[in-house]
Amino acid sequence: MLDQTLLAKNADWLVTMDSARRELRQASLYAVNGIIEAVGPAADLPQSADRVIDLAGQIVLPGFVNCHHHLNQTLTRALPGAQNADLFTWLRALYEIWSRTGPEASRASVLIGCAELALSGCTTVFDHSYIFKNGNSPDIIFDAAAEFGMRFHGSRGSMSLGQSQGGLPPDTVVEREDFILKDSVRLIEKYHDPSHAAMARVVLAPCSPFSVSADLLQQSAAMARHYGVGLHTHLGETHDETTYTMDRFQLRPVEWMDRLGWHNSDQLVWYAHAIHVNDEEIRRLAQCGCGVCHCPTSNMRLASGIAPVKKFMAAGVPVGLGVDGSASNDQSNMLGEVRQALLLARLGLAVSGGDPSVGRHWMTAREALELATLGGARVLGRDDIGALAPGKCADFFSIDLNTIDYAGGLHDPVAAVVFCAPQRAHYTVVHGQVIVETGRVARLDMAPIVQSHNDWSRRLAAGL
Repeated sequence: MLDQTLLAKNADWLVTMDSARRELRQASLYAVNGIIEAVGPAADLPQSADRVIDLAGQIVLPGFVNCHHHLNQTLTRALPGAQNADLFTWLRALYEIWSRTGPEASRASVLIGCAELALSGCTTVFDHSYIFKNGNSPDIIFDAAAEFGMRFHGSRGSMSLGQSQGGLPPDTVVEREDFILKDSVRLIEKYHDPSHAAMARVVLAPCSPFSVSADLLQQSAAMARHYGVGLHTHLGETHDETTYTMDRFQLRPVEWMDRLGWHNSDQLVWYAHAIHVNDEEIRRLAQCGCGVCHCPTSNMRLASGIAPVKKFMAAGVPVGLGVDGSASNDQSNMLGEVRQALLLARLGLAVSGGDPSVGRHWMTAREALELATLGGARVLGRDDIGALAPGKCADFFSIDLNTIDYAGGLHDPVAAVVFCAPQRAHYTVVHGQVIVETGRVARLDMAPIVQSHNDWSRRLAAGL
């Protein structure tokens, strides 16, 4: 098979996120078979390739890494019964609706979610789906992500602790633990690829401490370690969760997970949210290398709180960004999430009594971009994405700088990407393949998918 080459040339700005954090002017990128061979001044790189993209007038950044999503939730955006609710009330309003999601609806939701992500610069997504009823399965989600062309980390999520056993979800939406574990092995053996530049990896992801048993949490951790796959759950999202673990186990959430074997330094583990943690818990997460996915919009939408992101960063905790589900965010816009991370960190500085005169306390635009690129790569345990450098995957996106929204902001185009209104990606490339071209999804006709998605959304909400 002949090598396939890609030349992305003449970018006005190219943000590498490499070890030197170079930001290049009039630069190009050259890749072979989805792997970058050279990044540098346009005149120094090859001038031809099998596919050439002219990026004049654009800024190029490494593809964003979304570390926490629920793709099926695009089907339940802005539902009236869940618009003004905290986490537990919101979940109770949606559990039964999600359980009615079948294969066709699930496929449509994944394609819609991936399209929205790609149009906002995302090239890698972790999906945390955990309700598999009505014929829906993790396979539907993995296959749809591959159809779209997204680099994908998918979970075998789970809920096993129904209300009759003291959990939050209704008994009708949970699964037997023996089946969950058996299906987890099947999924790992079918989809998990540990190799460099892998397009698909599997993560074991019990939903939360209030929806699965202690035994399932322990066995999931042991299985993830045995097979060398990632381990993930929600943790520390609300005060209700802390109350739940304190009442039930006399331990705070981080202590509880510690007790269950989730904090081994040789194992890839990360938590979604981690808002309500204290300084000692931050130290413990840093000690074991346990990562955190910060989901600023969802945390504001559900009034959950402000995660101590700058404290995590200072302590050495791996931190990435996630859009969370599109029913607690109502969009899947990664560039928007970068901006929200910056703004929420600054608001957190004000409300926590921090000293705004101390520069290190401020979240900067470049720090926010790093969370979405190198930070996300680190959280997912990858050294082949998150930067544009030789040997890395050719995952990147570009934005047109000549827009109304950026007018007057080009004193610092890199910062303008974050401070100014989030823009649609002009090009998005995953493993050297163009998935967004001139602001449109390149590989699929999205119009019939949107129509199908909306039909399924209405039917689910109506209980059909």
